[in-house]
Amino acid sequence: MALGHPRRAGLSDQVIAQLRNQITSGEWPVGTRIPTEPELVEQLGVARNTVREAVRALAHNGLLDIRQGSGTYVVATSELAGVMHRRFAGSDPRDIAELRSTLESSAARLAAQRRTDRDLKQLDALLARREEAWESGDAEEFVTVDAAFHHAMVVASHNDVLTELYADLGHVLREWLRGDVGRELRPENHMDHARLVEAVREGDAERAAAEAASYPFLCLRSPEPPVRG
Repeated sequence: MALGHPRRAGLSDQVIAQLRNQITSGEWPVGTRIPTEPELVEQLGVARNTVREAVRALAHNGLLDIRQGSGTYVVATSELAGVMHRRFAGSDPRDIAELRSTLESSAARLAAQRRTDRDLKQLDALLARREEAWESGDAEEFVTVDAAFHHAMVVASHNDVLTELYADLGHVLREWLRGDVGRELRPENHMDHARLVEAVREGDAERAAAEAASYPFLCLRSPEPPVRG
């Protein structure tokens, strides 16, 4: 992973590019604590100041979060995702629920029309993992798997723009879900997503859209969604 000896003016940009690649490639997923500054200096073969400058640049762009006394963590997989996180992290939960309802119902409608056998296998596998995570009582694992399930549903829409937009919002949506779930998984909050998968499997676009649209509002503390015309 050593960078060699490029001209000094471009060294920082190259380090930024290498660290960004670790994030965008999935090598460092969201939530990961990246190597410490001394470890990066050794791995990259550059000066401490160059590493520090690169980390600060990626933190400024919203990909990393520098937490004093804890380390530096990946919080987004792209600059756009970082902007989304900063812009919407403190938004009203009902606004987030309405956004989720809009995006996920549209994706489910398209998934019912376009899903492949591979999509269905992935949804079935994640549905089973979601139930296992719930039964285990591990709230963080449940949030992770539930988010993966909904992302897989969006992927099954085979709309690349919708999929990328949803992925960029992923961290905000996970933070919202994590806050709503809390530290304990309460039986009264369990939502079975099997009906959604069956609607997609059967090609019932309207039923799939209705199922997906209702889930975000059920997560709210005040359960009634706004009346729509």
